[in-house]
Amino acid sequence: MSGRALACLAWCLLCGAPIATPADAQEANSGFNLRATLSGQLMASNVLTEAPRSGTPVSAGFRSMIYPTWKINQNWFATGALQFVTRPYFYEDFSTPGYGAKGYVLQASLNYARVSGKGSLLVRAGELSSVFGSFLLRYDDADNALVDLPMEYGYYYAPVSTLGVAGAEVDATRGRWDARAQFANSSPANPRSLFAHDQYGNWAGGAGYTLHQGFRVGVSGYRGPYLDREYKYFFPGEANPNTLPARALGADAAWARGHSSVQGEVQHFVMPYTVIPTYREWASYAEVKQVLSPRWYIAARAGLTSAKESGRVRNLESAAAFRPDRLQLIKFDYEVEHHDQGSPHNEDTFSVQFVTTLHASAGRD
Repeated sequence: MSGRALACLAWCLLCGAPIATPADAQEANSGFNLRATLSGQLMASNVLTEAPRSGTPVSAGFRSMIYPTWKINQNWFATGALQFVTRPYFYEDFSTPGYGAKGYVLQASLNYARVSGKGSLLVRAGELSSVFGSFLLRYDDADNALVDLPMEYGYYYAPVSTLGVAGAEVDATRGRWDARAQFANSSPANPRSLFAHDQYGNWAGGAGYTLHQGFRVGVSGYRGPYLDREYKYFFPGEANPNTLPARALGADAAWARGHSSVQGEVQHFVMPYTVIPTYREWASYAEVKQVLSPRWYIAARAGLTSAKESGRVRNLESAAAFRPDRLQLIKFDYEVEHHDQGSPHNEDTFSVQFVTTLHASAGRD
């Protein structure tokens, strides 16, 4: 595999960007590659009418993901993932007030890669997505078969944030094994800016084994302080945040054969406190996708979270999707979510999402 192909493949696998690089750009000794995913979304939900948003039941949103890649030479390259999104767009926005738009640097890293016949090595440093779990590899709307995220993933106050952390990471493969390790300035449960207070070292990592082509199982975990003094659940009298390390352990599996695929995760999170009880949560989901024809597929995801403080939350999301051409995708998505506690107990959301992808590259021998 050429250095250009490795750069693109590594970026696609780590960030969810579509793999569609032309051969001439792949073989260039250096060059620049730019990918973008643009999404428009129309949403109807009873949650939009509830306090604190208390709005109309229908809303619309826009999201763009831009992936620049600069290949410096056969081994070195720089990558980024830049997001611009309106609010509300993600389903977790429905229960928060206000409207607006914001940009995020989800990833910005300098990378070194080597590939041999026995395996590969990738070293990254900069702003990175957490290596915990597996869903962040499919965070892009073009790669997420549905519209929503699994319940344990989100932006704020989620056990696994989709925002980036600053740090360094090593990914390696050998034979059927793959492994990754990451040291960052903050927890996947509460990513902190390099300019923020209460930054504490955190470890995350994982490993996987491919039983046979199309079937992989893996484990992952993280550990480190997660609280900051401005955190919503940091109450007066709480211990110093650096003495309260959060920990998580997860298992994931993915199977694909022909036009069918199944994947899922199960995870356990522990968030320690001293002035309130330690928060413990179990989370899991299973997702299936069936391609019906070159233009149509159907997909479904069932999820469950359970914690003593918030009770059980169950959801079921299903979608039918149509591809007008290879660069565009239209999803028709319905999700129902049931909460044992709080109001409303049942949340119903219907969305239509239009996704288009763009790609440009330039190389030099």
